[in-house]
Amino acid sequence: MKAIKELFLFGIAGAIGFVADAGVLYLLTPFIGLYAGRIISFLIAVIATWIFNRNITFSQRSAGRGLLAEFVHYLSLMVVGGAINLSVYYLLISHSMTFHQWPVAAVAVGSVAGMAANFLSSRFLLYKNHTAKH
Repeated sequence: MKAIKELFLFGIAGAIGFVADAGVLYLLTPFIGLYAGRIISFLIAVIATWIFNRNITFSQRSAGRGLLAEFVHYLSLMVVGGAINLSVYYLLISHSMTFHQWPVAAVAVGSVAGMAANFLSSRFLLYKNHTAKH
């Protein structure tokens, strides 16, 4: 039951990350384009999801390291899900005029595609200790 609750909360974090990702992408696209804008928007989304997951989703677990080291580890783990996420995004906007015109839809599909890898790596590799943070 605890894993289901964590997955649900992880999904909420993902929704928050999606809003941050899509919002930053739309703000940056006119200035730096869809590709570079997505790199920056993705990094903002990682920060937003880390804050939520650290304080809410995995609040009863510990990464067993300092704040900066925890974030760096989280970011490094998100690279796999992020690679899936970004690959799907780039494929969709490169090969579909619909997704190119509506990049928020490509962000959504990419986000869902990377979520499973991100949840598993967060739960089993970073927040694997069952003691609460102090």
